[in-house]
Parts: sequence; C-alpha cells; structure tokens
Amino acid sequence: MYKILKAEKLAEKIFLMDVEAPRVAKHCEPGQFVIVKMDEKGERIPLTICDYNREAGTITIVFQIVGASTEKMSHLKAGDAFCDFVGPLGCPSELINEDIEELKKQKLVFIAGGVGTAPVYPQVKWLHEHGVEADVIVGAKNKDLILLEDEMRAVAGNLYITTDDGSYVRKGMGTDVLKDLYAEGKRYDKCIAIGPLIMMKFVCLLTKELELPTIVSMNPIMVDGTGMCGACRLQVGDEIKFACVDGPEFDGHKVDFDQAMKRQQTYKTEEGRAMLALQEGDTHHGGCGHCN
Repeated sequence: MYKILKAEKLAEKIFLMDVEAPRVAKHCEPGQFVIVKMDEKGERIPLTICDYNREAGTITIVFQIVGASTEKMSHLKAGDAFCDFVGPLGCPSELINEDIEELKKQKLVFIAGGVGTAPVYPQVKWLHEHGVEADVIVGAKNKDLILLEDEMRAVAGNLYITTDDGSYVRKGMGTDVLKDLYAEGKRYDKCIAIGPLIMMKFVCLLTKELELPTIVSMNPIMVDGTGMCGACRLQVGDEIKFACVDGPEFDGHKVDFDQAMKRQQTYKTEEGRAMLALQEGDTHHGGCGHCN
C-alpha cells in the first residue's frame, strides 16, 4: 500500500496529493508519469508526476475530476492509501539528456494550460536547479484555476499569467502572451507546451508560424498507460506512436491533433456512463439517467 501523506484541494475539481512511494521517487525524472489504483478492482489512472522528493521518498500528483474513478479518488484523505502506485513510466523530458552548458545558452519557454501546469513545474524546477533559466506562460479559464503560482514563480525566469475571462493579470490565451512577447522583440529557441489537446494544437499552429520548435505532452489521451489498450495511439509525422511508451512528449509540429482529439472523444461517453452510475448508485440501470 502507498500511503497518502497530504491531500489538498487546489481548485474546483482539482486536487493535489503527496504519496509515499520511495522506489518511484528514487528513479523518476521530470516528464514521466505513474499509474495509480485505489483498490484491487479500481481503474488504472495514469498521472504525470508533478514533483518528487528523493530524500523523503514522496511523489506529488495533481489530478482533475473527469470521471467516476477520479471522483472517488478526490475523497481520499491523508492517511488513506493507494493499492498500486506504479512508476516511473514513460520517457523523461528530452531536456534532461542535453548538455547543461548548451542548455544554458538556449532561451526556453513553457506554455502551461490548466492542469498542464502540474507536469510543467518539475521540468522548470529541474532546469532551475541546474542553473538553466526558462520563461513560463500559465493560462487558465479564471483566477481560481491558476495552479502552483508561488511554486512556479520561485523557479521560472519570468512568469506570465493569463486568464480566459480576464479575472487575473490579463485576459487572453497563452498564445496571446507568446504573440505579445514576440511583438516586443523576445525570441526563444524551444517551446514546451502542456495542457488540453486543443490548447496544444493552437500553440503549435502559432509556433509553426514563428518557426519555434515545440514539444508537447500527449498525456491527456492515455488510458491504460502500458501500450496494450491502444487508446493513446497517435500519428506523429509518418509514424504511429503510443503516448504511454514512446512519449508522453513528442514534436508538436508532427502530431496529428485532430486525430488525437477524435480518439479522446471516443472515451468521453464511457466516462459519462461511469459517472452516472456512481451518482445514481443502486437506482442506476444504464438508461437515460432521469429515473428515480
């Protein structure tokens, strides 16, 4: 069993947990993910690692309620435990394999959308610890959904925040911030974008115009996390890849986002049915959802 040491609600439907998992903490790197199961019959849930403490043997995860399993998971408290906590899985960020001195010469920008802030944070933190400065653009629907602001500000070279509704700092998308920075004369050598598929798609459309190499994380389409279910199959250039074993990070300019979004939608119906069954309990019969 893997004990939950801390459970905190960060925003509406978004939660953070510190989990005691020494082996995972010892070996994980930024960009990788874990698979959690609440009990023997529970669903396997892939979650990108938000932070880790090798000395304490802990892993920090951040998740959003999207279905029945994450709804149940949101009710776990400090002192509860996961049945399984498997990892690290996937390939680490390509940045950690680059020469540090060469990285210091590059101008890097991260664009995080919503819960995508969680997997961006460990990469920026790792760079900061190695003396590499990176700018970060964080976007969310509103002020209440801005995550890890203080933590990100402590490790980012410059932190730019934007909200869809203008309720905090400025109104607009992450792409609007990047456009403004380029209009001011700022230039970058590489962009790393992590967030909802539609957000990453539009970031990549912009960075193609700017001729800015861009890495994206395809964690949002992962289901099983082992490559066996085929849910995270995607087209990357002329190749077929699986996000969980070949990624989760890929060249964003080669990813077929439209295909990936169609594949993701395939599983929305199942998530909805599972949530309905959870909400209706013994009264559920798999029908319209309006019966008592």
